[in-house]
Amino acid sequence: MPDPLAPLFEALESVNNELTTVAARLARLEDSGSVRGGRRQGSGDGGGEGDRVPGSPVVWHRIEDEEVRAALWAEFVAWVIRMADTYELTTEQLPHACWWEHGAVVAELTALWTGWESAYTNQEDAAASPYLWHDAWSRAVERIGRMWLGECTNGYHQVKSRTTWGTDPARRKKILEAGPPGSGGGAQKPKDM
Repeated sequence: MPDPLAPLFEALESVNNELTTVAARLARLEDSGSVRGGRRQGSGDGGGEGDRVPGSPVVWHRIEDEEVRAALWAEFVAWVIRMADTYELTTEQLPHACWWEHGAVVAELTALWTGWESAYTNQEDAAASPYLWHDAWSRAVERIGRMWLGECTNGYHQVKSRTTWGTDPARRKKILEAGPPGSGGGAQKPKDM
C-alpha cells in the first residue's frame, strides 16, 4: 500500500528547495551591497537619506541628488567636528582651516565615518568592532597628517604643487592603448626570475 503522505512530503521538499534557492540569491544580493538589512539601497552611492543603512559606503561624487548629498555632508561634517573635539585633534593632525579642501582627507574621514557607524550601530557584531575602529582611527589620523596635508598644518590652506593626472586626455589614451602588463600592447612584461 503506497504511503498516503508521500505527495505531501514531495510538495514540502519542493517548497524547501525553492526557499533555499531564494535564500542563496538574497545572500548574494546582500554580499554585493544591493540590499542591506532588508532595505534596498539607492544606486550604491550612499542611497537616499531615508534608505541609507548606517555604515554603508558613501561615494560623494556618485550621489546625484543634491538634497541627499547636502544632508549626508551635514551629518558627516558634524561627525568630523565631534570626533576632532572628542579626540582633541591638533592642527598638525587635522587642519581646522581646510581639511574639507583635501579630497584624500575627505575620503579617509568618510571611510572612518562609515566604519564608525558600522562599529557602533551594528547590533549583530559589536564585540571587537569598536576596538578595531579605534585602531583604524589612529592609523588614519597619523596618515592624514603625514601624507595628505602638505603645508596646511601651519593654520591656513596652501594648495599642493602637483600635476593633476585627470586633465590630459592624450596621456589617458596612451596609457589605455599600452594595456595591462603582459598584454603585448606596450607595457613591459615582468621578467621571470
